[in-house]
Amino acid sequence: MKFKALIAGALLASSWTGAAQAADSDPQYLSDWWHQSVNVVGSTHTRFGPQFNNDVYLEYEAFAKKDWFDFYGYADLTNFFGVGNSNANGIFDHGSPLFMEIEPRFSIDKLTGTSLAFGPFKEWYFANNYIYDMGRNASQRQNTWYMGLGTDIDTHSDIGLSLNVYAKYQWQNYEAANENSWDGYRFKVKYFVPITDLWGGKLSYIGFTNFDWGSDLGDASGRTSNSIASSHILSLNYDHWHVSTVARYFHNGGQWADGQELDFGNGPFEVKSTGWGYYLVVGYNF
Repeated sequence: MKFKALIAGALLASSWTGAAQAADSDPQYLSDWWHQSVNVVGSTHTRFGPQFNNDVYLEYEAFAKKDWFDFYGYADLTNFFGVGNSNANGIFDHGSPLFMEIEPRFSIDKLTGTSLAFGPFKEWYFANNYIYDMGRNASQRQNTWYMGLGTDIDTHSDIGLSLNVYAKYQWQNYEAANENSWDGYRFKVKYFVPITDLWGGKLSYIGFTNFDWGSDLGDASGRTSNSIASSHILSLNYDHWHVSTVARYFHNGGQWADGQELDFGNGPFEVKSTGWGYYLVVGYNF
């Protein structure tokens, strides 16, 4: 059985900084509220599956915040440039032609016309996190929906902070044992810290961490009921260009137990699902 390692997007590299940059210099974009970019992403040692994954791929990324609608998402054309290891099969070499993740949130405050703010909690949302890996067969395909409650935190500073907690419904999952069931929970924290003006652009630190727990997949041999993926991004943004470096820490990446030995038919290997992976992102905002 082949388990494909998931690919991540440019990881919010311009989601907060883009709006601030636009306010300062009034650049021309296709939309004044739907912010989008195309990115080239290089990744190494990502650990969403039981084996390391290295890849260079093309990505479309978008974010928006308008009235009651808050959105972030990306779509990846995996292994688009034909550069990567044997675990990174993608659009042109019999792997998954598309991997996407979207995070739409709908403001409960604005939809009901009622302020639910109290203490540090500014606004409340019906929050979603949907992940889809198109795959060419069942062993390459994932379809996951996280749904729950989100909020923005008032930090009384330029630091942005949001929290979301979800229940997960798992449809397809690379033929894993938890398919077609309610299966666990996720807590997501996102934060943005503006640092300084640098080389004519804006340097920022962006981060987010997913804590997953309570999955029945831990009952399967070699799998775990919990995992963590924590991303740490330095992003330099201009009106139309951005460059980001990303360090992402994995604990039981993809809910694979670290240190075990597996063999998918090409010889035994040791699972290294805990450790660091890295990304370099270059993108154009339009």
